[in-house]
Amino acid sequence: MTALTLQVKVRPRSRSSSLQQAADGSWVAQLKSPPVDGKANAELVALVAAHFGCPRSAVRIRAGASGRLKLVQVERP
Repeated sequence: MTALTLQVKVRPRSRSSSLQQAADGSWVAQLKSPPVDGKANAELVALVAAHFGCPRSAVRIRAGASGRLKLVQVERP
């Protein structure tokens, strides 16, 4: 298994949910959920899992769970 680590900048309370790669190689996630009670983090995990076609259990937030800049690890077979 290989692990892919992404640097993701999160923008909560957006009109729609999306995940896009920026020109510098980092990622920008726009989330509908507010950053309350882990709702935005849960939406981010689901969004990353859907984008990379893996289960949500293969995605985890390694750093920055309470901030807007996060390191997200994706386990890929």
